Amino acid sequence: MSRADRAEMEKLGWDSCDIIIVTGDAYVDHPSFGMAIIGRLLESQGFRVGIIAQPDWQSADPFKVLGKPNLFFGVAAGNMDSMINRYTADRKIRRDDAYTPGGEGGKRPDRCSLVYAQRCKEAYSDVPIVMGGIEASLRRIAHYDYWQDKVRRSILIDAKADILLYGNAERA
Repeated sequence: MSRADRAEMEKLGWDSCDIIIVTGDAYVDHPSFGMAIIGRLLESQGFRVGIIAQPDWQSADPFKVLGKPNLFFGVAAGNMDSMINRYTADRKIRRDDAYTPGGEGGKRPDRCSLVYAQRCKEAYSDVPIVMGGIEASLRRIAHYDYWQDKVRRSILIDAKADILLYGNAERA
């Protein structure tokens, strides 16, 4: 498995990845991090998997670092919903993030899954987007958004993703 590094891909003898997972968490190859589990599971099935962890969402360039995936981008906010990770119940911005090196806050955008899916489409418009994880699962249908105080439509529609897998989808 390659972590957002062309040199590592070359070392593995890969010219491209089959699947690129984009996550809002830092990458830690440990069972408490869902993207590591999914990445290892896909790898055990013979897929070449790359992971882009906490990319800069201001442009599509960080989403091109591993090149165009042969099959799809897998997008997930990480171990927590990005809005809960970023805001308190009083709608105040949190200063820390338990899933970022050094606990530094502000390394992921609001509605992380939505933003990452949009950037993946911007980088490679013809590559399918598969969304999963807690954030996408909780927003798979029309839902009340506490932060905007309104009902929002499904994240699948807003993100223009191709499919949404419920939960971590390790059995999909």
